[in-house]
Amino acid sequence: MKDKAYELVIFDWDGTLMDTVGKIVSCMQHVAQELMLPIPTEQQIRDVIGLSLPKIMPILFAGYQNHQQIIDCYRRHHVANEQPTPLFEGVESLIINLHAAGYQLAVATGKGRDGLDKVLALTGLGQYFHATRCADDAKSKPHPEMLHSLLSHFNVAADRAIMIGDSIHDLTMANNAGMASIGVSYGAHNEARLKTLNPRAIVDQPLAIHDYL
Repeated sequence: MKDKAYELVIFDWDGTLMDTVGKIVSCMQHVAQELMLPIPTEQQIRDVIGLSLPKIMPILFAGYQNHQQIIDCYRRHHVANEQPTPLFEGVESLIINLHAAGYQLAVATGKGRDGLDKVLALTGLGQYFHATRCADDAKSKPHPEMLHSLLSHFNVAADRAIMIGDSIHDLTMANNAGMASIGVSYGAHNEARLKTLNPRAIVDQPLAIHDYL
């Protein structure tokens, strides 16, 4: 077996492990409609996926002051939409294989703690992640606080850790932490946008991630 280039592998959640982009777009547009706000386009919403909700709202709804009302409405819609959201094909095998190979695994996501804990339980993947950080624990991406916290938790140097994500916000966060990254082109942002952040690699399906670790 080849030597591991990295000890710690940190994953984003939405659009990287779970196919949630369509659900996020739909919920955000329904919220705008309910509150009689200008409805953002799919591309506008895709552009901000990965950021925390408090950071997203001033971008999508700049002319509306009560951002907390939008956040509350969004969370209500998201919870009410009980349609199961699938993991991307290959994700479960990838996580199980990396765990078995001895990698330390973590999550760094813009989701809130309640939402993250729920999907970790529903998917059964929670048992494989040794630590998680979310928007309730630290500053929003692209600030590197989540990654710094995980490096400290595992006592791992930045050059021995790698961030996996589907958005420029994930990759910018990794760059800000002095950490390598891998972009996935099947989520919120396409290959051309991800390339601008100089990731170690860009992959078009989850199982290919293991090749770069």
